[in-house]
Amino acid sequence: MESATVIRALGALAQEHRLAVFRLLVQAGPDGMAAGALAEALGVPASSMSFHLAQLAHAGLVAQRRVSRSIIYSADYGAMNRLIAYLMANCCGGTACLPELDCLSVAGDDRSVA
Repeated sequence: MESATVIRALGALAQEHRLAVFRLLVQAGPDGMAAGALAEALGVPASSMSFHLAQLAHAGLVAQRRVSRSIIYSADYGAMNRLIAYLMANCCGGTACLPELDCLSVAGDDRSVA
């Protein structure tokens, strides 16, 4: 993964509403959500939601598809996994993690994240 791609993705996620949108789309799974439903769920005006979704799409973190008259957005799990893999590539100096530093169990535990 190129550093410019990583910077674009992290920059897109470094904003409160876009991070919340991305997390909602991850929860929604492959079915995704319409922009209006995302805006309503987060209490964000539709015009602002369009801007945030465009930023996430430009960063390659969300995919969009047309269903009838709606555009459905979904998290791009491949892009997300590539980003996480890039960030974790040198975990523990490139050696196997020690049990108390198990990166996967720490990364999977988001109870402390609001």
